[in-house]
Amino acid sequence: MINPHLLRCVALAEEALKAGDAPFGSVLVDENGNVLKEDRNRVNSVDRTYHPEIELARWAAKNLTREQRRNTIMYTSGEHCPMCSAAHGWAELGKVIYIHSTEQLTQWHKEFGLGESRVSQLPIKDIAPEVEVEGPVDNLLPRMYQLHKAYVAAEKS
Repeated sequence: MINPHLLRCVALAEEALKAGDAPFGSVLVDENGNVLKEDRNRVNSVDRTYHPEIELARWAAKNLTREQRRNTIMYTSGEHCPMCSAAHGWAELGKVIYIHSTEQLTQWHKEFGLGESRVSQLPIKDIAPEVEVEGPVDNLLPRMYQLHKAYVAAEKS
């Protein structure tokens, strides 16, 4: 059975794509699995730094105690970028479970004909080594691959 929080991340990524944003979605849950907050990418509709992971980290830093933050799990469609990894670490959030890795996304982008990123793409552990990380989630990779492929095709047209 697929984790419902990961399925929600895919749905949020689909919402982002439909709105013209890159297909990423994230869900922050407490230690009992209750959803605290969720968001989707808004890099084209708000600004280039509006990633769901950093927005959830900001929200948690303002609204949760240190203990509550450390007991969270962030489910996310893709492994955090360096900016989001740093925010996750500074906010002292708990575990991250992602569907596709940074390495996989970088490989997909090459396959789709995109040039190099303006920012070095590093795994979460290279930025925030104390964060527990789990992923990728193989059975959801094909769907995320298709969403990213559609986004790149739309951006090129």
